[in-house]
Amino acid sequence: MRGKAFRQISMLTSTTPEDLIPADHPIRRIKAIVEPILAQLSPTFDAMYAEGGRHSIPPERLLKGCLLIAFYSIRSERQFCERLQYDLLFKWFLDMNIEEPAFDATSFTKNRDRLLEHEVAHRFFAAVVAEARRRKLMSNQHFTVDGTLLEAWASLKSFRPKDDDRGPGSGGGSGRNPDIDYRGQKRSNATHASTTDPEARLARKGNAQEAKLYYGGHVLMENRNGLVADVTLAQATGYAEREAALQLARPAAPGPSPANGGGGQGVRHQGLRERLPGPWGDSSSGQEHNQAAECGRRPYHSALRLHGEPARAQARRGDLRLVKTVGGGRKLRYIALQRNHQWAVFTAAAYNLVRIANLTASTA
Repeated sequence: MRGKAFRQISMLTSTTPEDLIPADHPIRRIKAIVEPILAQLSPTFDAMYAEGGRHSIPPERLLKGCLLIAFYSIRSERQFCERLQYDLLFKWFLDMNIEEPAFDATSFTKNRDRLLEHEVAHRFFAAVVAEARRRKLMSNQHFTVDGTLLEAWASLKSFRPKDDDRGPGSGGGSGRNPDIDYRGQKRSNATHASTTDPEARLARKGNAQEAKLYYGGHVLMENRNGLVADVTLAQATGYAEREAALQLARPAAPGPSPANGGGGQGVRHQGLRERLPGPWGDSSSGQEHNQAAECGRRPYHSALRLHGEPARAQARRGDLRLVKTVGGGRKLRYIALQRNHQWAVFTAAAYNLVRIANLTASTA
């Protein structure tokens, strides 16, 4: 017998988002890890807001929203809030009722400076790493430092001489970017800067590729289980990767010196290897080490090789690409180094949460 669609609306219902999410859904394992971590950060959240006044969006929901943006490759915070209005899984993850409306996308913008001031992203990431160590999923012996270029939210047309007093978007009153012929003009970071994002730097990924405005993203990967031990974002200079390696390697690997380590081409040179703990890099020839100056001028190199474990290091290379592609790092959505750095830390925390949930499920 053919069924019919009944359009009568239920007057009363006891259904909640909790009842509609499958019991074996992978995000349930992630939420079980996130909830205790947010409870630890409750004193920090209390210090962020005044005791009186109008109630704000709970900071726990903002942080969970940032995680969902990374999990599901949401292009913008506005798109996330639109989806939050009808996606019951998102509402369940944020502890919202079915009838509760989604908050406005400007809530992220208004609270971003507050999150930066109290270093909430770093505290959250450190708590995630501590949880991984508590579960004995992170080794102190095998690490890889790697860097990659992340395209800034700025056009090449905004890369103008520093003494140019024209405002951004000056197109002769037409309301559009001007058509400029850059052929024959020499542009460099020493003489030019972006009017949209002055902290972005002109760089290129290869000798045969075009130059764009970039930031440099750097991660310290734990090679046993593929967890991010630390992450940082810096200006895209020729020496940023080796400087980031010195910054990341020591504090993120407490205890004994790493038994094995690896890094990109900007890391594997003689001067840096002498300053890092343990035998970092692979057993490459001395000729490669003598190219230190050339490596500094060359673009970022993402090839990873770990002494004694080339296959495992190659797998970690894929993990970094996953963070860049799924997390939305191929084209950054924020302006200025500090805001993009906060995005990088949240994205690395989201990646670690997925890895911890998967590793815990496989060993359960």
